Amino acid sequence: MNKLILIAAAMVSITLNSYGQDNNVTDFRNKVTFGLKAGLNYSNVYDSQGEEFQADSKFGLAAGVALAIPIGKYLGIQPEVLLSQKGFKGKGKILGSNYKFTRTTDYLDVPVLFLFKPSEFISIVAGPQYSFLVRQTDVFANATTSIEQEKEFENDNIRKNTFCFTGGIDINLKHIVLGVRAGWDIQNNNGDGTSSTPRYKNVWYQGTIGYRFYSK
Repeated sequence: MNKLILIAAAMVSITLNSYGQDNNVTDFRNKVTFGLKAGLNYSNVYDSQGEEFQADSKFGLAAGVALAIPIGKYLGIQPEVLLSQKGFKGKGKILGSNYKFTRTTDYLDVPVLFLFKPSEFISIVAGPQYSFLVRQTDVFANATTSIEQEKEFENDNIRKNTFCFTGGIDINLKHIVLGVRAGWDIQNNNGDGTSSTPRYKNVWYQGTIGYRFYSK
């Protein structure tokens, strides 16, 4: 969380400096906007049962589209569709031999975010997210060998659907949007109408830069 705050503070500083140098900044809060965005996830997993679990964070790509719909000047809704890489890294020792393990999970993320727009260049966003696991790649390597296993999941297999929550800050400067988010898994769908809390959940920080188009 401290990393998220530091990144957000840096973005705010950059935006305020640019804002002060440009007298033509337009207030888009009452306009419908559509944008493209891309950036990085910094993800890991944690044990929801509170037991000790050690893993290292890893970077992954994130890219997609966003649509902002105003509900008055200060509120709005922003659905998005993102292709998002998450996962974790680990290492250990088996029979005296060191090994490394990396898991990369490719998700289709669909957040539906509520917007609070206290100023024309800052939006606070938060809301639920639906995530569908598209592909999972595991790589196990030691001093003598490397094994990679990949699984792809069909769209009709809803057992891999996960309900998440995400929130953060968007910094708006004309057509450019800088976004900082944090998110974590809450529940997954078992495929028979029931839900369960997965023991090992994804948790991630996300930083993106986007370009938006706006209605007249």
